[in-house]
Amino acid sequence: MKRRTLLKLAAGSAALSGLSPVSLVVAAPLKELRLDYAYYSPVSLVLRRFGWLEDEFKADGVQVRWVLSAGSNRALEYLNANSIDIGSSAGLAALLAKANGNPIKTPYIFSRPEWTALVVRKDSPIRSVGDLKGKKVAATKGTDPYLFLLRSLQTAGLKRSDIEHVSLQHADGRAALEQGKVDAWAGLDPHMAASELEAGSKLIYRNVAFNTYGFLNVREEFLATRPAEVARVIKAYERARAWVIANPGEAAKILSEEAKVTLPVALLQVKLRSDFSNPQPGSEHVKALQVAAPILKAEALVKGDTDLNRAIAELVDTRFAQPYITKA
Repeated sequence: MKRRTLLKLAAGSAALSGLSPVSLVVAAPLKELRLDYAYYSPVSLVLRRFGWLEDEFKADGVQVRWVLSAGSNRALEYLNANSIDIGSSAGLAALLAKANGNPIKTPYIFSRPEWTALVVRKDSPIRSVGDLKGKKVAATKGTDPYLFLLRSLQTAGLKRSDIEHVSLQHADGRAALEQGKVDAWAGLDPHMAASELEAGSKLIYRNVAFNTYGFLNVREEFLATRPAEVARVIKAYERARAWVIANPGEAAKILSEEAKVTLPVALLQVKLRSDFSNPQPGSEHVKALQVAAPILKAEALVKGDTDLNRAIAELVDTRFAQPYITKA
């Protein structure tokens, strides 16, 4: 049968079943699974270290290719460029990308972290967010720390224009702070924990509610055409998540080795600043984004007529992962 005839039949079947036509198109066998790992996602490090995905797909002849994401901005860029199929980011960063046209969905939550705060040097006279007016502040654009910075400024009645923002990747932001090239930094663990423990840097503003979860994002086309493969990835993530919960010290050791930070730094991130208990996307994640979303318009990070509630609804997939998540 001709391809046009097949597509018509698929579309007709879709109308009867309520499914999208693309979900009925038989995809060619997958040759390579591309996903990221990140130091801000200890679960991804465990999964990569033990080779559980490689084992899962070995019999199918699928190669697993891991790509390091240095920040949410990098993971989202890779997804948008079709360089990876699955990538890790902060929730609000994912929403920003989605609202600006990045075709992604989030079927899984890899953690609820407190991975960012506002940081100054140990000898800094800065004591509060209000003291940042007119100061140089480093943050990585398109990431949770940057959006955390903008939301934090609002708590003190300040705007982005009230500070001098210095755009640096997370590790470079730490170096700039400790070298005195900037006055403050919106940090990200494990770099933030390392600066705190090793350089005596101080966290002047913390707010766990401004940390918008760890989202595991999938390209929409990949999720639609390869749901079985995505399900197998989520099952593997579940295995790694359960292992981290049962072995936090060993998970911290893996983070320490991968990120080349000391074990105390890794333990601070894994045991004290990460909650791995709820991987199922749901109302709490939707509400967190709804509360955070206004900052995107207030700072003109999205077009004024962008429907952010619609973007949130299209981003957070509250149904896909339910059959594959291990009940506590």
